[in-house]
Amino acid sequence: MGTAVYCTAASGAQASEIVDRLRIAGFASRDISVLMPDSAETRRFAHQEGTKAPEGAAAGAGTGILAGGALGWLAGIGSLAVPGLGPLIAAGPILAALTGAAVVGTVGGIAGALIGMGIPDDEARQYENRVRSGNALISVHTDSAPEAARAKEIFSLAGASDISTAAETTAHTM
Repeated sequence: MGTAVYCTAASGAQASEIVDRLRIAGFASRDISVLMPDSAETRRFAHQEGTKAPEGAAAGAGTGILAGGALGWLAGIGSLAVPGLGPLIAAGPILAALTGAAVVGTVGGIAGALIGMGIPDDEARQYENRVRSGNALISVHTDSAPEAARAKEIFSLAGASDISTAAETTAHTM
């Protein structure tokens, strides 16, 4: 079991900068998650980078999204719609958590997915409110205390807010 380090970014540009810093520091794309509103600012920033992400990558919104630069490097980037929150762009492990029918339909959207990923209830609701207000949520999986400290330092140096850690939970399969 590892630790996830979380933060919020005030804009798509800041989120992209943070993801790029994580990539340069050696974190794998499969270990990084990003969740942000699919807004005009996000699309404008991504369009300037010039890379088109695969259309229909996730259930939900049904339209293609543009993602460039560091965000285009992430695994499984897609768009989805969460009831009460509208269209979102998601990438990494959080995308899988949110696209599960049980999470979106019954557990409570973003907060439910985050609680299922090991984030305490109060923090999960705080992160959902931050995304609802236009911020990006970024997380990175770490396997050691030094990696977690390095991720926290990257978040801090990039001006991220709401930096915290949570022990990750593992899914049990039958």
